Amino acid sequence: MNIEQIYTGCLAQGAYYIESNGEVAIIDPLREVQPYIDKAVENTAKIKYIFETHFHADFVSGHVTLAKRTGAPIVFGPNANPSFDAIIAEDYQEFALGNITIIAIHTPGHTMESTTYLLRDENGKDHAIFSGDTLFLGDVGRPDLAQKSGKITVDDLASHLYDSLREKIMPLADDVIVYPAHGAGSACGKNMMKETIDTLGNQKKVNYALRADMTREEFIKEVTDGLVPPPNYFPENVKLNKEGYADISEILKRGTQPLLPTEFEIIANETNAIVLDVRHQKDFVKGHIPRSIFIGLDGSFAPWVGALIADIQQPILLVTPEGREEEAVTRLSRVGFDHTLGYLQGGFEAWKKASKEYDTMSSVTAEKLHDVFHDKLPVFDVRKESEFNSEHMLNAENTPLDYINKYLAAFPKDKPFYMHCAGGYRSVIAASILKSRGIHNVINVEGGFKAIKQTEIPVSNFVCPTTL
Repeated sequence: MNIEQIYTGCLAQGAYYIESNGEVAIIDPLREVQPYIDKAVENTAKIKYIFETHFHADFVSGHVTLAKRTGAPIVFGPNANPSFDAIIAEDYQEFALGNITIIAIHTPGHTMESTTYLLRDENGKDHAIFSGDTLFLGDVGRPDLAQKSGKITVDDLASHLYDSLREKIMPLADDVIVYPAHGAGSACGKNMMKETIDTLGNQKKVNYALRADMTREEFIKEVTDGLVPPPNYFPENVKLNKEGYADISEILKRGTQPLLPTEFEIIANETNAIVLDVRHQKDFVKGHIPRSIFIGLDGSFAPWVGALIADIQQPILLVTPEGREEEAVTRLSRVGFDHTLGYLQGGFEAWKKASKEYDTMSSVTAEKLHDVFHDKLPVFDVRKESEFNSEHMLNAENTPLDYINKYLAAFPKDKPFYMHCAGGYRSVIAASILKSRGIHNVINVEGGFKAIKQTEIPVSNFVCPTTL
């Protein structure tokens, strides 16, 4: 028996390759499925099943494409009603895989079709659970993401989750290994550990949601407390995962079309495409196409695209580092953005050589900010509210990047103002969005709050009011 966790950091997502005696199961695959197929071929094995723990909201799974390419059936748990052929397992239905058994355990709560897959080894011993978004390490799946049907409420879903955990998962042995669908950084939970594998016994000790003496009412309150609104693209990803989508090969073929500067400019004007610049933030600050949006590949690229670009149908044109065009298109497709029209051949340097207009971004070091600092200096901190509340510049205002479009009225129109995040990535994203909307008097602080703390600029851990 071989179990491999295939973890994708930018999505904080774990897919699983399970092999026994020449037969393979894939759980919650990414959209680009060829690596799973190649691994099975390399091991002279055959993909027998594709298990989905639920209809994912934060990424587009590869189940549909993998089924078409391999002939393996897709398996969902009870209550799932996809638009394509799939096995809808009954609660505790068993699936033989080589010398082992995988059992579908219906664990509603995160969504009503959520299912945990229990793996029993060659000796019939419970070995591991693949818990999807039902149980994370340090947390459980948030109960507010499911597509609402009828009169079901967030509290109803949380109540279902309470039962699923206590009746289906917690009775399992402490040495059972927990393989969750997500880790720290995912928007599907709020308190996940940085580790990606643990034992159920340890989770019973450290996970607040598995506290043995917790009442249903306490559970509902703790699980629903502090939930922030989910990104706008989540329902669209659920729809794609439920109804199907185009093969990624089609998306890559269209998205990796090289475009010369003039052709790139014409297509941008004719299609109202967003020009998405995915280079490093330092390169974007030095020069970029006017009104382009920066979201760098080397940060949490796909989740930020999903959070900040409202419509997954939005046409996109890419400015990329050389050789990373396919990577950018692939990572966009993981969150349902399938309408990339091509990339700027030769990158930004080709744009400049063609004598096209370009823009720069005003930027200062933390030391320079210290030199001009005073109590009334307009400074905007785009970190999350929890980061801001922990510690922030004296008199800074918190305008989190996730909701930057809601704060446009807060930014001065008639004088320069300063913007920072933790390390310099998110503030450039935010500043690029402001500049695309005609607000050019923004000054980015290089190195963010980490650099600011190295100066003598006063900081506070008290919450300052935010201007709306």
